[in-house]
Amino acid sequence: MPRTKLPVRTRANSDKHDLYENAVQCSEAELDFVDTTYKKIRGKRAKALREDFCGTAATACEWVKLRAGNTSVGVDLDGPTLANGTKRHVAKLTPEQKKRITLQQRNVLNPTGPAIGVDVVLAMNFSYWIFQTRELMIEYFRAVRKSLAKDGILFMDHYGGADSYLEIKERRRIGGARRGYTYVWDQAHYNPLTGIKTNHIHFEFKKGPAWKKAFTYTWRLWSLVEIRELLAEAGFKNITVYWEGDDGRGSGDGVFKKTTRGEACRCYIAYISAEK
Repeated sequence: MPRTKLPVRTRANSDKHDLYENAVQCSEAELDFVDTTYKKIRGKRAKALREDFCGTAATACEWVKLRAGNTSVGVDLDGPTLANGTKRHVAKLTPEQKKRITLQQRNVLNPTGPAIGVDVVLAMNFSYWIFQTRELMIEYFRAVRKSLAKDGILFMDHYGGADSYLEIKERRRIGGARRGYTYVWDQAHYNPLTGIKTNHIHFEFKKGPAWKKAFTYTWRLWSLVEIRELLAEAGFKNITVYWEGDDGRGSGDGVFKKTTRGEACRCYIAYISAEK
């Protein structure tokens, strides 16, 4: 029997969260780094994880699938996005896995219940940059530290480099001819006096209109130096940076190694771990 062809992807038949996850998020690779690094530092496996700014909670779901006994909490302010994740990710878990995940629609500055006493807190996809002042960022880091278990670790990602200060667009093709689309990262505005920048994500399709401003982020472009200093001021210890290697063609290779010296390149991605 011939295989039924899926319709050509358009804005009308797409879910913007699905487009985003396929383009920029790989929960499995992210958790592989977090799981391995936690074990190297603590000599044991982490069990309880909290995903801050979780969006659709894709990573929180992957965590409970990783090992029996793992528990996760996803925290986000946006109810519709959490509902999307419940439908697209939580619903696909087994009944037993569903018992080990909790989603909270609340401010990450005020976690509660199973979100307290966790082994790992994740603040990924640069979402913590929504805190645009030193006071708010320190308040967030202190709230995280307080809610971690005694041997807990905060993991974050970070990006920078010369290109991060520019008002530019980057296009990248995702997928094949029929179901493929173009992901557009649009660094629309940057104010060097405040460090505040506005970024958009657009999606372009082979047929029909583009999805302009599917996502918009207004962030402060924090430097690694500032973040490390604020983590220390909030009480964290052993603040470590893991730098992504180069694939030889000017792009990252997905391998992150502990370092005390970065590279003055046009664009970089790094992970940060901070121990309670």
